[in-house]
Amino acid sequence: MRSCPYCFAKKHMDDSAPEDVLSWENLIYIADLAEASGEKNVALLGGEPFLHPHSVEFILYLLKRDLHVNVFTSGILSEKTLGEAARHLGGRDPERLSIVCNINDPGISTAAESGRIKRFLGSLGRLTSAGFNIYRPDFELDFLFQLINQFGLKRHVRLGLAHPIPGRDYNQHVKIEDMREMAGRLVALIPKFESFGIMPLLDCGMPLCLFSEEQLGRLYKLNGGRLNFGCSPAFDIGPDMSVWSCFATSNYQKKSLYEFDSIADIYEFFSEMHRSMRVEAGGIFEECDACKHRDNGLCAGGCLAHNLTHFMNEPKVRLASAYPDE
Repeated sequence: MRSCPYCFAKKHMDDSAPEDVLSWENLIYIADLAEASGEKNVALLGGEPFLHPHSVEFILYLLKRDLHVNVFTSGILSEKTLGEAARHLGGRDPERLSIVCNINDPGISTAAESGRIKRFLGSLGRLTSAGFNIYRPDFELDFLFQLINQFGLKRHVRLGLAHPIPGRDYNQHVKIEDMREMAGRLVALIPKFESFGIMPLLDCGMPLCLFSEEQLGRLYKLNGGRLNFGCSPAFDIGPDMSVWSCFATSNYQKKSLYEFDSIADIYEFFSEMHRSMRVEAGGIFEECDACKHRDNGLCAGGCLAHNLTHFMNEPKVRLASAYPDE
């Protein structure tokens, strides 16, 4: 298993026992809850979901339940697991099963890892979108464009922005003071996205104000009018049926899945948590407080994890459950 320097799930994974994996009983409960809630989309992530001994069986079961399954993977699989995945999943409808392969810059991947990733893309590339996590402002994407063309991947890249784990020094991430440099690098790559016909899909936590109106226009055009500058709950469910807003805020207001009656209840609970935590700091920049884009809901003002980090050294007068280690 690789150790990515930006991993936002590192603390959560480190605190979990190796044998702490999702059971069939809990998977069926989650599928039942999704069906009862009218939810059609389920994502499998980790760590590495294909390390689970029943990963392919789980995916097939969820597809049989008429759910759209999105799997987030490093693409670094054993030959046995890759063979099983290719045999049972390779011919599936890409409208029902999609894969995001998070690919690191070659500078932090070993030759063995790069070889396994290429074998994975060669087997399951038709189902796969490339993912890339930006954790430093001077990132490169040329290698990613080459892989998309070489293996016939979907013509878009999920660009995640690495965020801090509040109060913890566990992962590398783009500092607030480096955000504009990072955005400038992304803008400089727009011509390459345009020439290759590849969409840069921005994941949550990217502030809208980092870009000029002209740059936003080009990004919107590339993405068919869809861009995400939000920061809202993308809640995760652990093998022990605990549920939290997202990995970046996994130390805050963690609950049991059994406390909720529907997916909508979970989303509303964590949405209220987001709203309450943004009362004193609306966004990551001072100018966020008076920003019209934040007021009209076009931008959340950056990742909530940055806001929480601002408060870690203050007197602990907020919700007691926000400080689980005390």
